Amino acid sequence: MNHMKQLSISLLTQILLFSSCQEEKTDNPEQLKSVLIGYFNGIETMDFKKMRDLTTDDFFIYEDGVVFNNDSIFKMMKSFPKYTAEYKFENLRINVDNNSGNINYFNHANFVFNDTTKVKFDWLESATFKKIDGKWTFYIQQ
Repeated sequence: MNHMKQLSISLLTQILLFSSCQEEKTDNPEQLKSVLIGYFNGIETMDFKKMRDLTTDDFFIYEDGVVFNNDSIFKMMKSFPKYTAEYKFENLRINVDNNSGNINYFNHANFVFNDTTKVKFDWLESATFKKIDGKWTFYIQQ
């Protein structure tokens, strides 16, 4: 009986040591989804710091044949009349490995400008992500 108890304690100790030594799994698709939603939440709230924090330094967007970076996006957003925005995403197809990932999705945006003019957009989009220093960041959108 004493031998069985020692074996059980030894086995439990090994399991605990093994599980505590494992790195946090960083190829979780939900982490990419969180970055994507966070970026668009930054657009909704005009939180430029949040948007910049979620992107790589060389982040860019292809939109209607034009290339934008964060600075040009912020400038464009500041030129808009007062607005509210709401984004919804559907049919997210997420692919992720250790250091990169991408999401293909349908994007639906509802804007209201000056509390009166409503504009709705629906489009297919893709986003690419990089892991930098263990943190997922938004790299390219098209």
